[in-house]
Amino acid sequence: MEPGPPGSFGPAEPGPCLSGQRGADHAASASLQSAARTEPGGHSLAVAAVLPAGGCGERMGVPTPKQFCPILERPLISYTLQALERVYWIKDIVVAVTGENMEIMKSIIQKYQHKRISLVEAGVTRHRSIFSGLKALAEDQLNSKLSKPEVVIIHDAVRPFVEEDVLLKVVTAAKEHGCTDYDLEFGTECLQLALKYCRTKAKLVEGSPDLWKVTYKRDLYAAESIIKEIISQEICVVMDSKEDNKHVGHLLEEVLKSELNVHFLDFKLVPPSQKMENLMQIKEFSKKVKERNILLYGLLISYPQDEQKLQESLRQGAIIIASLVKERNSGLIGQLLIA
Repeated sequence: MEPGPPGSFGPAEPGPCLSGQRGADHAASASLQSAARTEPGGHSLAVAAVLPAGGCGERMGVPTPKQFCPILERPLISYTLQALERVYWIKDIVVAVTGENMEIMKSIIQKYQHKRISLVEAGVTRHRSIFSGLKALAEDQLNSKLSKPEVVIIHDAVRPFVEEDVLLKVVTAAKEHGCTDYDLEFGTECLQLALKYCRTKAKLVEGSPDLWKVTYKRDLYAAESIIKEIISQEICVVMDSKEDNKHVGHLLEEVLKSELNVHFLDFKLVPPSQKMENLMQIKEFSKKVKERNILLYGLLISYPQDEQKLQESLRQGAIIIASLVKERNSGLIGQLLIA
């Protein structure tokens, strides 16, 4: 039998369901009373997310489960949580981890200051882990501090590059159709037939090119490359408000614009605890901020009165800054570089 067109199969009045292709995002609607579309900023739905993170990383061939593998000295799952936290209309994020990794996950949440995160113990399979997350969101659970959502997004802990617009499409489709699944351009015909004969009304939602899963060791290097590219696009320069320094700061901004997106911050607005009284404090301060995955470098740019020499110093400084941001060389933290 030939499958029908996407979105047209299944009964007209489905019951709530949770299904989807293994490894892909899917969302289920717990209440289908209203089919009104909503947009970020005017989101009327109660939305939560469940991340199954109980895998052991067998296919990757490393002792550390892939969701905890470091990328630029930060666990992969932390990037995924960060992506979901940026979507303000996702009210709760439930992560299912094994008992042996529960403390590791708690330390990650604390270190990187993740918010709206709840932990549950993972099951022996992915589906049981998802079920554990859903139970935590059920309103009949004793001592539960989480409210029951209308839509639950199921997202892999090892897909860190999910964008808000894709999540919005998934939530909207889940509201209208009862269940959604990303169309990853393979296996969708089989999925479509399976849903048809299970009498499930569902909608395939096309994912973005970056919505791939870190599965093998080579994927870690690819993810690192993408993350480096993302974090190297913008820079914030803290500038002293003194007139001479302000002049140099704005000149540096113009030079840096060819390399990075630059944001300026007046030094007076920085909390006193972060101000460094002299250059010798850079090394000590850099050790502290490194614990939060922030690499601090010191760059001294000479300020000659000759405008041409000043421009050359700034050009050299911009090259050094762009290189430091893109390469994230931890061996240079606490050092004073001179341009």
